Amino acid sequence: MNGIRVTTNPSAEELEAWGVFRWPVWEKEASEFPWTYDECETCYILEGEVIVTPDGGAPVRIKERDLVVFPAGLSCRWQILRDIRKHYRFG
Repeated sequence: MNGIRVTTNPSAEELEAWGVFRWPVWEKEASEFPWTYDECETCYILEGEVIVTPDGGAPVRIKERDLVVFPAGLSCRWQILRDIRKHYRFG
């Protein structure tokens, strides 16, 4: 188990409860890079598509309208297939 939790197309009520639209926005062009999460990150994908592959684990495809939780300590590789734009929150 990689610990990545994906909720596809969460309801407007869920997003409001999380406060998603008050979080900062991060954008990145199509690219590939390693990443390690020092702390838990929750994000909501506004645009784009990415494959996140945990070290030693199975790839996870993440796309527009996915709410994703990455656990602290996760090391992975990001492969951005289509330019990504997301709201995010650490902690």
